[in-house]
Amino acid sequence: MRIRGCDIEADRSGDGPALIWGHGLGQSRELEDRRPLFHWAQVPASVVRYDARGHGRSEFTIDLDGYRWDQLALDQLALADEFGIDRYVAAGASMGAATALHAAVAAPERIRGLVLVIPPTGWETRAAQTDVYEAGAQVMETRGVEPVIRAAALTPPPDPFVDDPLFRERSADGMRSWNPERLARVMRGAARADLPGRDAISRIGCPSLVLAWTGDAVHPTSTADELARLIPGCELHVGSTSADLESWSDLMSDFVERLRNSDPGRIDGDSHA
Repeated sequence: MRIRGCDIEADRSGDGPALIWGHGLGQSRELEDRRPLFHWAQVPASVVRYDARGHGRSEFTIDLDGYRWDQLALDQLALADEFGIDRYVAAGASMGAATALHAAVAAPERIRGLVLVIPPTGWETRAAQTDVYEAGAQVMETRGVEPVIRAAALTPPPDPFVDDPLFRERSADGMRSWNPERLARVMRGAARADLPGRDAISRIGCPSLVLAWTGDAVHPTSTADELARLIPGCELHVGSTSADLESWSDLMSDFVERLRNSDPGRIDGDSHA
């Protein structure tokens, strides 16, 4: 479907309240399915998953600002319109979590709840990460992805994956699936992104769930802690083991079920007028 000048590939499955899921930078529906964070069939929602602009099967666009998280949020809201969804649970991992946050700030009347999974580094610590993206993009443009893969192998994996022998292999295969020049531009676009300001986040009024893991400088628990502090009534869970991650499907399912029970008419009435 055509979304804000870009062809976006998306699918919808399941029954229940509308939930729109955004993947992380460099990911896609296909790559996520190789090691899913959630058992989607278990989540009591009508789940929309899509490949973000420039990712997966969606169209690549050259404007770097189009990959800023606030712009990706506008893509998501327009995608909801295309599906006839008025109010929905905005959920996502990393870049997808940032997209959901920006959607809640831009259109609070549209967002029924937030599920923010491994929120990325932001604010004062964002500059260091943008430098990493810029450096990685430059290497990819001149030497391809293999040097970046070798450099990434020197960094310990997040704590829940330290005993996963396939973690690095999956990460490398995912990076190799990209056209290096395309991935480089997407990374340069991400270098222009940041989380909403703290004041804007503190005004978010919808129920919110944050799921974070330890041992990951790109997705530090300090960001998750700050979001939990800023968003009134936010629920935070931090995992350090693979068993902790296995509980995340239940945590999301329980969160969505509580939303449905607290406001069944409005959350299930998702036709956009």
